[in-house]
Amino acid sequence: MALALSLGQRGQGNCWPNPAVGCVIVKDGRIVGRGWTQPGGRPHAEVVALAQAGEQARGATAYVTLEPCSHHGKTPPCADALVEAGVARVVAALQDSDPRVSGQGFEKLRMHGIEVTTGVLSEQAMRDHAGFFFRTEQGRPLVTLKMASSFDGRIATGTGQSKWITGPQARREVHAMRARHDAVMVGAGTARADDPSLTVRDLGVEHQPVRVVISRHLDLPLLSQLARTAKEVPVWLCHGPGADAERLRAWEGIGATLIPCAVLGVQLDPADVLQQLGRAGLTRVFCEGGSALAASLLAHDLVDELIGFTAGLGIGAEGLPVIGALGLGRLEEAARFDLVETRPIGADVLHRWTRRLR
Repeated sequence: MALALSLGQRGQGNCWPNPAVGCVIVKDGRIVGRGWTQPGGRPHAEVVALAQAGEQARGATAYVTLEPCSHHGKTPPCADALVEAGVARVVAALQDSDPRVSGQGFEKLRMHGIEVTTGVLSEQAMRDHAGFFFRTEQGRPLVTLKMASSFDGRIATGTGQSKWITGPQARREVHAMRARHDAVMVGAGTARADDPSLTVRDLGVEHQPVRVVISRHLDLPLLSQLARTAKEVPVWLCHGPGADAERLRAWEGIGATLIPCAVLGVQLDPADVLQQLGRAGLTRVFCEGGSALAASLLAHDLVDELIGFTAGLGIGAEGLPVIGALGLGRLEEAARFDLVETRPIGADVLHRWTRRLR
């Protein structure tokens, strides 16, 4: 199962809205088939592994990180494929929460005499499939908030200079993280100040995440890197109902996808933004700021994972803080996260935290 989980991770960021599943088929103590969900979400992991195993799948055990699907979508059910291949046993980490599948895949397998074991390495599988479960159960994708800052928690100097606070090794790690998410998201302020490309570079990765910008008024430069490459790499713009019609037509004309969202106070409602992204199929979103968007997501309890890259320099109080104003009066009001790992990345330090269940 550990191998199946590692295989499934290869599909993260590349198979949404489907889950990134891994499958290993074992017969007589030997691996005869391996597979993971392919780009675009199909073929599914089980189908890939069964094709590799061929006749050796008969009487074998299939290790799968999620319950095999049992419904007819764009492809036939994986549960049927396992039955037809003559698999004797299926070991699964988790039951699917999709109401079209939940429990029915296991039931179909058992009806055909296949032994089913569940719950193996379920905690790790739950982490790997968290984005898929968030979307099927809550309608929104998992949100990872990444911020690179100085030792004193600043993301730019008082004049706005931010390139580069962290070193090249940290930036390379960020590119790898982008590749494992369906989308990279920033606020309008970051898009204007940094003119980012938000792509995965220098890793030999063919697919690119969707680039999402949150901009209520759509006041974004049409000569930016995002605008110039909108036809090559998807750009989704989340905007408010009052956005200028001429700007909407201009961005749509250069290839951007426009997503109208509800307004809450003076900004876009972050909960509605994520619901809209979930409806569009996203399961894992990598937010890279800026400080106002980070504060908005944290204030509405919408951050599931925090990733920080801290550099060994101080910028001072006049610098831009990593998180904008939250209006907290008491420490008890602040969301707490549990530390998962900390390690050096070149001259910087990476620290990763996950949501603390309440």
